[in-house]
Amino acid sequence: QVQLVESGGGSVQGGGSLRLSCTASGYMYWFMGWFRQAPGKEREGVAAIYRGGARTYYADSVTGRFTISQDNPENTVYLQMNNLAPEDTAMYYCAASLFVLSADSWSSPEEYTSWGQGTQVTVSS
Repeated sequence: QVQLVESGGGSVQGGGSLRLSCTASGYMYWFMGWFRQAPGKEREGVAAIYRGGARTYYADSVTGRFTISQDNPENTVYLQMNNLAPEDTAMYYCAASLFVLSADSWSSPEEYTSWGQGTQVTVSS
C-alpha cells in the first residue's frame, strides 16, 4: 500500500487561497487524487493527476480555481486552491490509485486503494 500524509488545510476568508500537500511513500501509484467531503454529503472527486503529470482531471466546480501538480520525483502532490468559496468547505483527502484512470473513472473513490487521514479546509464568507 501507499502511505499518504496530507498537510496545508486551515481557515480562510472567501476569495483566499490555500495549498494542500500530500506526501506519498511505499508502493508506486499511477494516479493521485484529491477528494473532499462536507458534513452530510458524499465524498466527491476534486482533481487527479497521472504519475509524471502528463494527465490531470478536475471537477467542474473547481476548474479554473484549483490546480493539481506534483514534484519530481513525484512523491508529493499539491492542490493549489484559489478564489475559495464557502462551498469549498470540507475535509480534503488525498488518495492513491494503482490503476491508470480515465475521465470516466478518476472521480470514483472505489478506484483508489490508499487514503490519507484528511485535512480540514474552512472558508468563511
